[in-house]
Amino acid sequence: MRQFAVIGLGRFGSAVAITLAKMGYEVLGIDVNQERVNEMAETITESVKADAIDEQSLKALGIRNFDVVIVAIGRDIQASILTTVILKDMGVGKVIAKAQTELHGKVLERIGADKVVFPERDMGEKLAKVLVSENIIDEITLSPEYDVVEMAAPNIFYGKTLEKLNVRNKYGISILAIRRGSDIIVSPDAKQIISDRDILVVIGKNEKIRRFEILDV
Repeated sequence: MRQFAVIGLGRFGSAVAITLAKMGYEVLGIDVNQERVNEMAETITESVKADAIDEQSLKALGIRNFDVVIVAIGRDIQASILTTVILKDMGVGKVIAKAQTELHGKVLERIGADKVVFPERDMGEKLAKVLVSENIIDEITLSPEYDVVEMAAPNIFYGKTLEKLNVRNKYGISILAIRRGSDIIVSPDAKQIISDRDILVVIGKNEKIRRFEILDV
């Protein structure tokens, strides 16, 4: 089983740690704040108080043995950068670091972070897309070019089969699943008829999805 360590148990770090633990993974949480450590004690595998820029403390915790280490340190950009450097120097296999700004993210990439995330920026972009579209319910960005979007089925789809709609050829997107009330139809076949109130889970290039979402509803 993969093991994860999360350094920094603020809102972002604790959310990541709790989610991984609920998924059944072993999770070590690290923070300099004893109160945060105590709050996580019953939720994840282990939580300890330690200074992430103290290399000896990280070595004592066996941090290099973890498959993935998430640097979720909040506003202390210097600590975030130093921690990432230490982890890579120690030979940690994969380091994912949270960035506050674009410049911070560039620095993290240059010092060796395997992946840089911008949770506040990404959530803001996601919310903006949802707010300006009457159709989009939720969205997952797979890459700069591709999205998975959950959206209400357009009115013009009602009563028609997927075969007749031919969305892949007409719109350049694919329907992965249909949510109908409490039921989820995964990989719907060509004879599946779209009903009103159906929620479609679609995948495709961003520009294709944007055109699809403005169909007559």
